[in-house]
Amino acid sequence: MQATGYIRVSTEGQAVDGVSLDAQRERIAAWCLLNGYTLGEVFVDAGISGKRSDNRPALQDALVNVCKAKGGVLVVYSLSRLARSTKDTLQIAERLERAGVDLVSLTEKIDTTTAAGKMVFRMLAVLNEFERDVISERTATALQCKKSRGERVGTVPYGYTLGADSMSLVPVPEEQAVLGLVRDLRQAGESMRAIAAELTARGIPTKNGDTWKHSTIQRILSRAA
Repeated sequence: MQATGYIRVSTEGQAVDGVSLDAQRERIAAWCLLNGYTLGEVFVDAGISGKRSDNRPALQDALVNVCKAKGGVLVVYSLSRLARSTKDTLQIAERLERAGVDLVSLTEKIDTTTAAGKMVFRMLAVLNEFERDVISERTATALQCKKSRGERVGTVPYGYTLGADSMSLVPVPEEQAVLGLVRDLRQAGESMRAIAAELTARGIPTKNGDTWKHSTIQRILSRAA
């Protein structure tokens, strides 16, 4: 029996639940071993929000791959890794069902090979969307409160820190030097992935202590443009 894995993490996901890509991969591999499945390819969307399914290339590749197999199973760590809206979740489930493929979500212990599993899956999909809507509502309220107090809204970009007035951006000399290095490497023809690898090799920390990624370099260069 063949299984296909799909794992995803966004910056927000890492901060909220701390479930890394490696941890998700290990859980999927353990389930396959325990249940007699051969784990084929594991598709990875790194640093991509799950709000939409059509902008995640690895998810689309995973669906094509598992649907070709017919009779296999798509294994995910949790429904939130698969999709963040009821519409997307149910559309994915229907696509898998038409192809004769089952879905297993380890966190919610969902297995669509049974009628009960299908029912629980649909209920949890609705609850998952409700949770996202509540979080969005709270975030909007908090941002509006900060605006009313004259505080800055949004993240502080690399190269700066927040001023004493909670609004202005103050340059950080060490980070400004890194910004200059990024621009120089890009002008020299280096790819964004190569620049990220170079900064990591030099032991230069990111603002949040995470590893450098090509998407981070892209944001830095976009701001400078």
